[in-house]
Amino acid sequence: MSGHSKWSTIKRRKGAQDAARGKIFTRLAREIQIAARQGADPDTNFTLRLAIERARSQNMPKENIERAIRRGAGLDKDAAIIEEVTYEGYAPHGIAVLIECLTDNRNRTLADVRRVLTRGNGNLGEPNSVAWQFTSRGYLLYNLQDDEGVDRGLDPDEIFMAALEAGAEDVEIGDETVEVYTERNDFAQVTQAMEEAGFKPDESRLTMIPNMTVELSPEEATSVLNVIEGLEELDDVSQVYHNLELTDEVVAQFA
Repeated sequence: MSGHSKWSTIKRRKGAQDAARGKIFTRLAREIQIAARQGADPDTNFTLRLAIERARSQNMPKENIERAIRRGAGLDKDAAIIEEVTYEGYAPHGIAVLIECLTDNRNRTLADVRRVLTRGNGNLGEPNSVAWQFTSRGYLLYNLQDDEGVDRGLDPDEIFMAALEAGAEDVEIGDETVEVYTERNDFAQVTQAMEEAGFKPDESRLTMIPNMTVELSPEEATSVLNVIEGLEELDDVSQVYHNLELTDEVVAQFA
């Protein structure tokens, strides 16, 4: 299951988040809008609570968050209708990709996604052409170090034990992170139990885990990661999932 934290580390080191802060705010606002359709109260809407927490972690202004909630809840009649849409396809060398988007214009989004894939020697696929290669899971990430590499004083073994007691499916301890995976239906319960145990995640969301990964040479993997990065830079793209094996050698070369 490992790989989420390595990709997050790559993006932090490349400074992608700071460089694209405006795009990040746009994506976060759309996530909040989608979540708020199920209710505007984060105390009773777990998905909305997570979306708000992600927005706050990126220092999104309070007024932006409140405006997104109003739009999603239908209180702002002039707001554009945001849709969730997922595209499937292949990056170079046959790597499967799932591309989750939040958009107010499907035609524009489809054209943008197709352009990035085609330029990178990939292609779009038909519905369910690659989705069967992934399984939905809950995902919690705990960074053991801050952005400067300073130890945060978290005990990986304590996180591991707390996660198991909370009902997590799997826990992976790395040099810089602890990753906790849950069954999809247990995600909210495990997240709450971990927070009550004193472990607030740095990242928490539902994700798609590849059932099997494909290992490529560093050069081939770099061409794949360039395409994935290009997709993630699109305004309408919220998440990109893939089945590329992120070895330490690949991470070192790409970062």
